[in-house]
Amino acid sequence: MKIAVLGTGCPKCRQTLDVVRQAVEQAHADATIQKVEDIQEILKYRVMMTPAVAVDGQVKISGKVPTVEEVKALLGQGGKA
Repeated sequence: MKIAVLGTGCPKCRQTLDVVRQAVEQAHADATIQKVEDIQEILKYRVMMTPAVAVDGQVKISGKVPTVEEVKALLGQGGKA
């Protein structure tokens, strides 16, 4: 699984990266995390608001800092039953 954290480096983007790392660690997920800061690369995802999180090329969260639980749900490891 490939996770891309999209953002230009603002505090919320850095916070999102930290949250994603925590979620992957807690879920013991087999995932690679990439931080995408180049605006041209971000635009390829058709994202209008950052921070954003893309999983395997599909944007799942945009315009907010997610919680660890939200990210774990994307990984198929968490969330509420």
